[in-house]
Amino acid sequence: MNPGGSRGRKGMDTPAIVDPATWLQARRALLELEKEETRRRDRINRARRALPAVRVEQPYEFTGPDGVRTLAELFDGRGQLIVLHLMFGPGWGRSCAGCAFHADAIGNLAHLHARDTTLVAVSRAPYSELTAFAERMGWTFPWYSSAGSTFNYDFGVSLDERVAPVLWNYRSAEDLRQAGLGALAEAEELNGVSVFLRPESPPDAVPDVLHTYSTYGRGVELLLGTYMWLDLTPHGRGEGWDGMPDLGGGLNWVRLHDEYGTTVAPPCEHTFCISA
Repeated sequence: MNPGGSRGRKGMDTPAIVDPATWLQARRALLELEKEETRRRDRINRARRALPAVRVEQPYEFTGPDGVRTLAELFDGRGQLIVLHLMFGPGWGRSCAGCAFHADAIGNLAHLHARDTTLVAVSRAPYSELTAFAERMGWTFPWYSSAGSTFNYDFGVSLDERVAPVLWNYRSAEDLRQAGLGALAEAEELNGVSVFLRPESPPDAVPDVLHTYSTYGRGVELLLGTYMWLDLTPHGRGEGWDGMPDLGGGLNWVRLHDEYGTTVAPPCEHTFCISA
């Protein structure tokens, strides 16, 4: 046995090697921490469901596969709407690699639909740019352009103080600078997820749309399936922080899924987002 661990593949530390009884004792101790975290997550989920809501008054319009639609129409007849704010600005030609990493984690939407929930992505680039990139990535989820509206600015994921006050992850530009995150305050686009509710209304009435929740930065991590799988492994995400080895690239290892093994790695604000 090697209680102190050893150097394994690529010279990285491997766990201490112990007998089954010792492993079982350690695993049971970890299980208690995992149960505690599960109960804590349940408490957070209850608090999230209990948040008050804000009525959306702005008549936003979006361009997508079925033409121009209002925010209420994005619900597609369901009662809840989740919007992935996918970082893709006008003229970029491609999304941020970190947001593509997020989009790749979207599964079969039938499961959300079965719970009266619609999921769409929204970006500020023109719809023609989004369709070309979606075809390249093999994405089939609904993706809309908010070009021509202030939707992205109003929900804190497009930053330009000439359009709207900067408030990303509930911090102003000055708050971000004081926290050592000034690069975020200067970013053109950042990540996020927003949730909306459409209460029942009379057939002849204009339906209300309520904003119930938005999250940014590391708040989206629970939705990143690859991270959740990697967190189960001894080497974790391999990003070189919190005791993890660096498997290459540090925080900036993520690529578009068809670019791994290449030298293509444009600067990505994903690195800043997951540090915030």
